[in-house]
Amino acid sequence: MNLHRALAAVERFRVLDGVAATASRVAGTAVDRARLGGVLRGSWLGHPVHPLLVTVPIGAWTTSAVFDVVFKDPAAARRLVGIGLLATPPTVLAGWADYALLNRPQQRVGLVHAASNGTAVLLFALSYRAYRRERLPAARRYCLLGLAAMGVGGALGGHLSYAQGAGVFRWQPVRALTDRSPREYLHAA
Repeated sequence: MNLHRALAAVERFRVLDGVAATASRVAGTAVDRARLGGVLRGSWLGHPVHPLLVTVPIGAWTTSAVFDVVFKDPAAARRLVGIGLLATPPTVLAGWADYALLNRPQQRVGLVHAASNGTAVLLFALSYRAYRRERLPAARRYCLLGLAAMGVGGALGGHLSYAQGAGVFRWQPVRALTDRSPREYLHAA
């Protein structure tokens, strides 16, 4: 199986176009109304914020499995799952701020990326609850399913960046190279 072909197939899910248009409009309006677009997109840093923030939930949730399975420390695993859940809201906000700038094929992939990661968040929330209730088999099962969903979401996020070029040249002088604004450049891709 060619993973690139499977990920690229999501770009052609035209059935998502109505939802993508609405999600883009809502994301753009919410971010612009709150005047958070530049902050959430990382203009203050000169680097997109979403890819930096995702490392916290990914690292916490992956490490939680290691602490539970390898070190037999479900309390530490529960805390790590909680850290990942706490890091999720700013990560999601930064992702939605970026979403508003994507072209339609990128938005299709972005929706499936968000749905997969949303599934992961739900599964990790269930894992956290199971850990708190000391239902370790259920906690582990939810954690493993969450890791799988997170892996799919991560692969789609990587496809957005590396195959589709989402966010590429965001702060570089694109106008000088193409005679287009960065937004025009991204939407023409």
